[in-house]
Order: sequence, then C-alpha cells, then structure tokens
Amino acid sequence: MKRKIYQDLLIWKNSNDRKPLILQGARQVGKTYIVNLFGADNYANVVYCNFEKEPGLADFFTDLKPKNILEKLGNYKRKEILPSHTLIIFDEIQACPEALTSLKYFCEEANEYHLIATGSLLGVSVNRKESSFPVGKVEFLNMYPMDFEEFLMANDTSYLIDEIRKCYNLDKPMADPFHQEALKLYKIYLFTGGMPEVVREYLKNKNYDLVKIKQLAILEAYFNDMGKYNKASEIPKTKQVYKNISTQLAKENRKFKYSSIKSGGRASEFANAIEWLCLAGIANQLYRLEQIKLPLNAYKSLNDFKFYMNDVGLCSASQDVFINDILFDNPSFNDFKGGLTENYVNNQLIANKFNNFYWTSGNQAEIDFIIRINNDIIPIEVKSSDNIKSKSLNEYVNKFNPQYSIRISSKNFGFENNIKSVPLYAVFCIK
Repeated sequence: MKRKIYQDLLIWKNSNDRKPLILQGARQVGKTYIVNLFGADNYANVVYCNFEKEPGLADFFTDLKPKNILEKLGNYKRKEILPSHTLIIFDEIQACPEALTSLKYFCEEANEYHLIATGSLLGVSVNRKESSFPVGKVEFLNMYPMDFEEFLMANDTSYLIDEIRKCYNLDKPMADPFHQEALKLYKIYLFTGGMPEVVREYLKNKNYDLVKIKQLAILEAYFNDMGKYNKASEIPKTKQVYKNISTQLAKENRKFKYSSIKSGGRASEFANAIEWLCLAGIANQLYRLEQIKLPLNAYKSLNDFKFYMNDVGLCSASQDVFINDILFDNPSFNDFKGGLTENYVNNQLIANKFNNFYWTSGNQAEIDFIIRINNDIIPIEVKSSDNIKSKSLNEYVNKFNPQYSIRISSKNFGFENNIKSVPLYAVFCIK
C-alpha cells in the first residue's frame, strides 16, 4: 500500500545536509514496513536492527564510535555496510538508549552512512529520561495512520482523488455518482480507520467482523504498552483515561472532563496519564483558544481541551460501533457520529501538519477547528451530515471577519457567502 511519507523519505535521502532520521509514530501505523520498503527500493542493501526483538544488539553500543558499531553490525548481520548504498535501520530504538545516543556520533563522525531510527514509544522514553537524546543531531518525521487519501489509493480509486482535488481547487460540485461513491468510502473509513493491517484485512475479505478483530488486537497491544516506561501507579490511570476518550466524544459538550473518568477526578490526578498517551502518539489534545490572535499557540487555554484518538477506526471499535450504524445513518447513532466525525477531521488536519485549536464564546457559540493557512486564521465548522445551519459560524464571522470560512459536511463542493464547502471525504485537500 502506498504511503505519502515515502516522498519525504526520498527528500531526506537526497538532501545535502542529511542527518540521521528519526521516524516517530504510534505502534502499528506502518513505520517498519515503509522504511524496509524504502530501503529495498533505493539502496543496494538494508541492515535491519530491531532492539525489542534482538535485545543482545545493545552489546554493540558499549563503544559509541560509529566505525566500531558498523563493523560489529556488519559481521553479525553478515552484510557489507557501504556509505550511501546501505540503509541502516534501528527499529524500536527506545529499547536501547545507547543506540539513541549513538545517533549524535553518526551525525558528527559518519554522516556518509544513511541511518533511519524508528520508535513507537520514543517520546515516552525520552520524556521519562531513559535516554540521552542527540539534540540537534537528528532529523524528525512523524508518521500517522493512513489518511483518507491513502485509503482511496489502497482501494484503487485514484480517479476519485483526481476528481476530488479538481473540484476542491475550483469550488465546483463533483458529479453526483462520484460524490456518492466518495461518501460511501468515507463512511467505510469511519469504521475501518487507517491502521495498515486493518485496511489490508478490509481489502482482502471485505468482512467487517474480521476488521473489528484486528482493531481490538491493536487496542489490546496499546493497553499492554501502557505498562512500558510508566510508573506502576500510573498504569491504571492511563488505561482509564484512554478508555474514556471515545466515551466523552458521545456527549454534546466534548470538552474533556476529568470528573467523567471518575467522580471527583482532577487534572493533577490524570495529568501524567494524558501526557503519556500524547507522547505515545495514540491520542492528541485539541486546545481551546482564548483569543483569536497570532501566534495561535500563545493564546491557548491549557485547562480546556478536547481529546481524540489517533485513529478513527480504533475510536469506532472502542465503542463497538456496527458498520450499519454508519452506512445507513442510524438516528440513535447521531450523537456519537458527531464526535467521531470531529475525531476524523482532527486526524486528517494533523496529518497535513496543521496545529489545530477550537474556539468558544461562553455557552453561546463554538467553532470546531481554528487553523492558520498562510497569513489567515481560518474557522472550520464540521457537520456529520448535510445539515449546514449554524449560528456559531455566523457569530464568529461577525466578530472576527475572517478572510473566508470552511464548512465540512456531506454536501458537495461550492463557495457561497464567503464559505468554502468541503465534503467530508475531501478534508485531505486542506493544506
């Protein structure tokens, strides 16, 4: 399956000031697959090291001189390691702090060698001071579950991508057969999400029960990971918070409430658990803006946020959603569908490298997302269906007079009343 991050890896390979690369991302998003595929396509050979599966490799890093490390790895893997022609992969590098430290010396003393490190819990490990981090000596890429464009690629519907992009750029409605087909695939994506193993299962059998089995296995792996690089007292709290994310998305007010985790719950009690989930890449916070000014990050409220899961399919699976609830717009599913749709939009915008926020005006109005596009602060309103009436957007426009607004819904493309209409399946076009 094609992943857009492949092009970023090519840019890294061909860069004149290339440093060792750290590819970060939650477990199961496809990091190991893509770096090995990239290596096979672009190098004479690949030396792959997995520090979780091969803990003995740590013995090669007692001496941090790159030449000595490479000699030992070459002998052990029975491969010649050639500058520029061998891709060296340090997988699950957080399991070997010395290997992480060695990246500094690869940058300074042996930068002619191409090295990619990956880590599922690297952020957690570094934050917990398990490693000496090579500050300034590495480059970073973040990898996420497959976004909807990649899902369309996997479904062999590139013609839809072309139509979607064309209509997005022109603000012209897409032909209804294409529009309906894209909406159906979007609904399927709300159920499957973008975990590569889950998408592969869907493509292979089109069996939604098997899809859910794969999703539940990933969720179980996430719960198992919560015991790693975590204090024993924090493990149950981390699991509690994670289980509660999708539950709170079903509420009309989706601001995350500690009291919903347990009666009398406070921020101080669950702060470490929330931090762990964010550092592990399996959840992310959407902060409320106190003022609409630049830079946006300077005006966020640290006390008010919404909490989303990193994959919309896992969010569906965590609440035992049935595919027919989504495909046939079950009315009793509407409340959770609203939160699920927001989770989807948030993940798509993050994949497109946006720093997202939301805005409220007391209890009177709420804008789902505020982003910056070039020099403009753009409000985004999200609707899970074709109901586009909203007093909140009108209030925001009257108060702040944005260059334009974006409304995401099941309606077709268009531009009217200074509002750019973007169908739910086209969020990946917002750049």
